[in-house]
Amino acid sequence: MGFFDKMFKSDNDNEKPEKNSVPWIQLITIETLEVIAEDSFNQPIAILKHSTSCGISRMVLRQFEQNYNLDPDSVKLYFLDLLSYRDISNKIASRFNVPHESPQLIVIKDGKVIYTASHSEINVEKLKTL
Repeated sequence: MGFFDKMFKSDNDNEKPEKNSVPWIQLITIETLEVIAEDSFNQPIAILKHSTSCGISRMVLRQFEQNYNLDPDSVKLYFLDLLSYRDISNKIASRFNVPHESPQLIVIKDGKVIYTASHSEINVEKLKTL
């Protein structure tokens, strides 16, 4: 940035658009899966399974967070780091009868899986329709 740019630029020009904050709840214990099943009778629960070593998973997470615009009361969002908590991912597969994929979005309502998506099929807009 040149001297004149600094001189004539307003403070507002440096502001970046506000990023929507995703209210992630970290999923770090297997016991939380029973809480999720129970809570799903009150509101839908979404679990995003993310692999921190996968470029595709990182891209999907970034797109999801950039496009996030949901009412916080519409769905409760859990985030699972697959590399740190693979045992929880395995338990999700057996408890809710869904095959493991990564990245993966699983939506639970009334104690049952009502929607799953993987890779490029994961998007915020779909959550609005469930």
